[in-house]
Amino acid sequence: MTSIINQPSGVFPSVCSLDCPDQCGLLIHKEAGKITKIEGDPNHPVTEGAICNKVRNMTERIYDPKRLRYPMKRTGKKGEGEFARISWEEAIGTIASRWKTLIASEGAEAILPYSFYGNMGIIGTEGMGRRFFNRLGASRLQYTICEAAGSEGYGYTMGGSFGTDPEDTVNAKLIIMWGINAVSTNMHQVMLAEKARKNGAQIIVIDVHKNQTGRWADWFIPLKPGTDSALALGMMHILFAEQLVDEEFLREYTVGHEELRQHVRQYDPAVVSAITGVPQDDLYRLARLYGQTSPSFIRIGNGLQHHDNGGMNVRTISCLPALTGQWLKRGGGAIKGNGGYLSHNSAALERPDLLKKKTRRFNMNLLGQTLMDTEPPVRSLYVYNSNPAIVAPHANKVRQGLEREDLFTVVHDLFLTETAKYADIVLPATSSFENTDLYHSYWHHYLQIQQPVVEPYEESRSNTDVFRMLAEAMGFAEQPLQDTDEEMIRQALDNPSNPSLEGITYELLAERQYAKGRTKPLLPGKLRTPSGKIELYSAIMERRGYPPLPTYTPLAEDGDLPFLFIPAPNHNFLNSTFALNEKHIRLEKTPRLHMNAADAAERGIASGDTVRISNGRGECELTAAVGEDVLPGVVVSQGLWADVPGGKRTVNALTPDRIADMGGGAVFFSGRVQVERI
Repeated sequence: MTSIINQPSGVFPSVCSLDCPDQCGLLIHKEAGKITKIEGDPNHPVTEGAICNKVRNMTERIYDPKRLRYPMKRTGKKGEGEFARISWEEAIGTIASRWKTLIASEGAEAILPYSFYGNMGIIGTEGMGRRFFNRLGASRLQYTICEAAGSEGYGYTMGGSFGTDPEDTVNAKLIIMWGINAVSTNMHQVMLAEKARKNGAQIIVIDVHKNQTGRWADWFIPLKPGTDSALALGMMHILFAEQLVDEEFLREYTVGHEELRQHVRQYDPAVVSAITGVPQDDLYRLARLYGQTSPSFIRIGNGLQHHDNGGMNVRTISCLPALTGQWLKRGGGAIKGNGGYLSHNSAALERPDLLKKKTRRFNMNLLGQTLMDTEPPVRSLYVYNSNPAIVAPHANKVRQGLEREDLFTVVHDLFLTETAKYADIVLPATSSFENTDLYHSYWHHYLQIQQPVVEPYEESRSNTDVFRMLAEAMGFAEQPLQDTDEEMIRQALDNPSNPSLEGITYELLAERQYAKGRTKPLLPGKLRTPSGKIELYSAIMERRGYPPLPTYTPLAEDGDLPFLFIPAPNHNFLNSTFALNEKHIRLEKTPRLHMNAADAAERGIASGDTVRISNGRGECELTAAVGEDVLPGVVVSQGLWADVPGGKRTVNALTPDRIADMGGGAVFFSGRVQVERI
C-alpha cells in the first residue's frame, strides 16, 4: 500500500473524505512528492468526474501555512491559543501519565472521547480509537449530532437506512427535494435529477429557505420550520380522499393503511395550510402531482430532522411512497440514507469486547451540560475528527466547560481549531490523502479505498497511529490494539450478515479503487421491520411511547422572541471544515442572515447592514440579506464561520441543546432569536 507514496509524480486514484453523501472518486495529481491538483475521477460510475469547490480547492487546505506541524503544549490561558513545541515522545508520555494518575484516583470513566466524522474514513473514525477507549474503560459518546433523529424515524417505517438506488432516480418523473440544499450538499443527486428533467421530470423543492436548490427547482414551496410532518399528512389526506393511492400495494406491502386512512382525516387542507403556511391551492396541486405522477422520488434531507419533532418529520414523509406504490417503480421511492446496504462488521472493527464493564454514556449534543454539570465530573477530554467549540449546540456553555482548569484536554487535528485553543496538548493530524482507509457512502452503493498518496505532513500522524502509540504507553498489550490499518479493513469487510458485501475484498478494492455492493430493490422482499412490511402503523413506536401513526407535534417552546432561527450549511464549507482556509472564505465571501423584507422594514434593516442575532444563550453578528427567500418570522444563516478578532460569528451560540423526539438528535433549527440593526 506504499507504492503510490514511492512514486513522486503522476496521477493517482483517491476518494473524498468529507462528510457528504456523494463520496466522490478523485484523481490526485502529484509532482515531486507534493499534491498539485485534485480533480474528479471520470470513471466513477456515480460521481463521473464532477466535484465541488470544497474538494477542488482542497490542495490549499492540505498545504495551508496554518496547518499544524508538530505536537504542542499549552503555555497561556485556555482559549488564548498560546502553545510551545514539544516532541511526540513528550506528548504521548504526558497524556499517558495524566490518564494513569486520573484512572488511579477517579477511574477511567473520568475520561471522555469526543469525535465525529470530520473524516469519513471508517478505520480512522470507528477503528482503533473505539478499540482504545473500550480497553481504557472510558465514558462513551453517543454519536447523535447529525442524522440520529431522522434515521430512527425512517427506520420505524422502512426498517433501517435503506432507500432507492440513486442511480435509478434518472427514471423518476417527479422529484421532490425535501429539506435538503442538494446543490450545496448532494450535487450528484442534482446531476441525476437533471438527467431525469431532460426526460420530462418535474423538480419540486420544499424548504424553509429559497437557497440555490430552491432557485434551481421547477417549483419551490416554502413552509414554516418544523411543520414538515403536517404538510406530509395533508398530502396523505388528499391522496386518500381523492383515491390517488395504490390499494393493492397497501394491502400487500404495508401494515396500518386503514388506520392511517382514518387518522389523516383530521389533517384537512385548511388546517394544514394554517400550520405550514402553504396555501391550500398549492397543497392540492402538490398532492395531486404526487398521486398522479410515477415514478416519483423524494430525497429527504437532514435539515427537517434538526427540530424538536425531527424524527417524526422524517417518519411521516417516509410513509408517502407507500401510499402510491412507488417502491415497485424503478427510480421511485425515497432516500433518507442508504448506509444500511454497505454495513460493515462493526463489532470486529470496534471490538466492544475490550470493554470489561458497562460505562456511562453521554449525548454529544449535551457537551456543555456534560462538562459543567456532571457528577462525578469529566476530568479529561480527547477530541478528534470534530470541533465541538463551534459545531456543538449551546456553544457558549461548551466553551465555558472547555475553560475549566481541572479539565485535561487533548485535541488531534490538522489546524489550531476553536476547540484546540482550549487544549492542554495539541497533536498534528494527517489528511486523508496521507492515510490508508476504507470508505462507504451513505447515499450511493459503492465502497472505496484510500491508499496513501503522499507522506505525512511534517510530524503529523493518523488517528490509528496515535491510538497505537497511546495503547503502548498505557501498557495495553492486546493484539487488536496493534492491528494494522490493512488488517482492520479486512476485518470490517468480513461481514457474513450482510450479503451486499459478498465478494468485496481488500485485494479487489486495492486493484479497482471502488466496488458496488450487491444490492437489490427493497421490494418485492422482506423489510427489516418487525412485520417485514412498510409500517404505516408501528407497534414498536407505540410500546416506546410514541404515536404509532405519523402525527404532527408543534415545536417545543423556546421563549417568546419573534424569529425562528435556522443555521443552515453554506456552499463552500462543510460544518467548520474550510472555515479557517482563506480560499474557501473568499469563495463564500461573508456570513449573512437571510430575512424577509417585511420583517427587515419593520426593524429598519437593509441588505448589507450588520445585525445582532441574540437570545438567552448568546449572540452573534452577521450581515443582513433582505428579500423574499424566507417566510416572515424566519431567519436563516449559512455556514459555521470561525470567529475573528472583534467579531461574533458563532451561530451555535444561539442554538438550543434540547434533545429531539427520537434518537437523541440535535435541535439546531428549533431556537428562537431577536434580530436588531447595529
